Amino acid sequence: MIKLISDLAENWLQPDYPFRKLALDQGPAATGFSHATLVRGLDSFFQELTRENLHALLVQELGHAHRLDEMCATAAEGKLQRAAMVRGPELLVHIAAGNIPNPTLLSIVLGLLTRSAQFVKCGRGASFLPRLFAHSLYEADAKLASCLEIAEWRGGDAALEAALFAEASCVTATGSDETLADIQRRLPRSVRFLGYGHRVSFGYVTRDVLSGFGVKKIVARAAEDVIAWNQLGCLSPHLIYAETGGAVSPEMFAEKLAEELTRCERDEPRGEISVELSATITSRRDFYRVRAVAVTETQVWASEGSTAWTVVYEADAQFQVSCLNRFIYVKAIPNLDEALRQADAVRGQVSTVGIAAPDDRAQELATRFGSWGATRICPLGQMQNPPLTWRHDGRPALGDLVEWIGWEQ
Repeated sequence: MIKLISDLAENWLQPDYPFRKLALDQGPAATGFSHATLVRGLDSFFQELTRENLHALLVQELGHAHRLDEMCATAAEGKLQRAAMVRGPELLVHIAAGNIPNPTLLSIVLGLLTRSAQFVKCGRGASFLPRLFAHSLYEADAKLASCLEIAEWRGGDAALEAALFAEASCVTATGSDETLADIQRRLPRSVRFLGYGHRVSFGYVTRDVLSGFGVKKIVARAAEDVIAWNQLGCLSPHLIYAETGGAVSPEMFAEKLAEELTRCERDEPRGEISVELSATITSRRDFYRVRAVAVTETQVWASEGSTAWTVVYEADAQFQVSCLNRFIYVKAIPNLDEALRQADAVRGQVSTVGIAAPDDRAQELATRFGSWGATRICPLGQMQNPPLTWRHDGRPALGDLVEWIGWEQ
C-alpha cells in the first residue's frame, strides 16, 4: 500500500502526468484557484507522500508499521508478552469541506492505509480535484479504487445523508461547529464520529529577527503563508503579531509585506472570487481607511484596481479575524505575554502558530504557545504545509480511525 501511494504521488509530481495536466488546465475554472496556486498546493501535498514519510506515519500512530497486517509487538510490549493489531472502519465516510482540496486528498490517503471502503461527500463544486485523484488511483489499481466513491451535493439533504450514515462504520467531517453538531446528532449510536471544527491561525515575529538583511526573508515567508491556497485553509494566518523594539518597526514590516504581496500577485495571482466576497473585502478596506484618516496607529495597503490583497497595520493588538482571500492584519505587540492575552478570545480554537524567531527563543515560544492551547507550532512560511505526520487539531489523524485488538500471550 505504501508503494502504491508513494508511486502515485511521484506520478502527480511529473509535469507530463495526464491527471496533473488536467488538474492544472481545467483546475482554475473548476476551483477558482490560479494555475500557480494549484501548482504550489499540489506539489506541497504530493511531496509529502514518500515511502519514508508514510512508514514514519504508521510507526508514529500505531507503534509498528505492520499493525494493520498482523499481530506484532514493540520491544516494550514484547517484554510484557503482549501484542496487538489494528483494523480500519469497514465503510469510512468523509464529509469534506469545500474551501481547499488537500485535506480531502489526505483523508482519502488515510482511508487507503486503513484498508477501508470510502465514500467522500464533497461540497457543491468542490469535487474536481478529489475526482481526478480517484481516477488516477483507478488507473494504478482498479480493484482498490472500486472501493472509493466521490460524490457531491448541498449539505442538509437529510434523506440522502440518513441512508449514507446508516451504512457507515466511521464518519469524519470538517466544517463549522454547528454543522458538526448537526451531523453527530443524526448519526446512529454505533457510528464513530471524528469532527474537525472551526479553527484560526496566526503568525508571531520577534524583534530579534526584525533587523538586518534577514527581514526580507521573514517578509517573504509571511507572504508565502498569506497566499498559500489564498489564505482559505484553517492553517492560514488571520494576523501576524510583530514585536516592537526591533530595528524594523511592525509598521515597516507591514509595509514591506505589502510590497511582497504586490510581487506575489504578479507571479501567483489570487484568481477570481465572487462579487459578494469582493464586496466584503472592499467594505472592510473602507472601514480601515476611514480609521487611518482619524488615527495614525492604523495604516492600509491594498492592491490597485482589485481586491487581490490587503494589509492592515494596527497598533491595537486585539486579535482580529480576517475576511481571508489574502487580507492580512499586522499587529504591533510588546511581548509574548501581551500577545497571548490579546488572543485569549480565540483560545481553544487556534490550530497553527507560525513563528519567526532566533533559535535560542524558538523553543521557549513553542512551549509557551503549546501550553497556552495551540496544537501546531511551525516556522513562518510553512503554515499551510504541514508534514504528513502532523496531528490534526492535536489528535492522531490515522490513529483515531482504527480500532485496536490486543493479544495477551
